[in-house]
Amino acid sequence: MTTVPVTPTEIRKAEVQQNYSSYAWKWVRYSGILLIPLVWGHLLLQDALVGAHKIDISYVAARWADVGWRAYDAGLLAFAFAHGVNGFRQVAFDHVHSDRSRKILSWVLLVGWFVISAIGTIVLVVGVKR
Repeated sequence: MTTVPVTPTEIRKAEVQQNYSSYAWKWVRYSGILLIPLVWGHLLLQDALVGAHKIDISYVAARWADVGWRAYDAGLLAFAFAHGVNGFRQVAFDHVHSDRSRKILSWVLLVGWFVISAIGTIVLVVGVKR
């Protein structure tokens, strides 16, 4: 009788079903990684290079004259808000135990994130005309 040696990784392999929660869990990690350069770039520009005391409406208007800066700010808004909403969802799931309630909460948060991010992106990219 011959035995085949089994490594610990072979024992632990299991198929994990991909669902909304697993995608949301991954998104929190990815958005956190993407937020690091976005936030540090924003902080370096606004606080270190320009200085918060020099930021006024003319500086903002000059910065937003470039579509690239508007896209940068829209990305920062979307990733930061998505990261926060997903974090809130995880905390809320500690208190919401019904599968139906969790599903409703997930969809409400997803739709809310999308609507608020879309409005913010439209304002940042298109701008507000007087």
